[in-house]
Amino acid sequence: MVKHIILWTLKDELSAEEKEQVKKEIKEGLEGLAGKIPGMIDIKVNINGLASSNADLMLDSTFESEEALKGYAVHPEHVAVADGKVRPYTKIRSCLDFEA
Repeated sequence: MVKHIILWTLKDELSAEEKEQVKKEIKEGLEGLAGKIPGMIDIKVNINGLASSNADLMLDSTFESEEALKGYAVHPEHVAVADGKVRPYTKIRSCLDFEA
């Protein structure tokens, strides 16, 4: 199995209300990919970090293999969510992929 963990920080120009809405939309969009991506075992987005956090939200996903993760990266439904709901609103993206 392969874990794919992403931490995002949202753009500073977003108001607190906008950030809350964006986080909800990212969560809905990414978790909505469950069952649609070959080789994806699990996908969760955490949008309720503690005040001590220095990131706004986290993707925690699991894939059958590194090849499945590569397929997810270019899958049209994932690309649509990434381009429409994630990339326009994020300023920092940190990623850690590892075998579990």
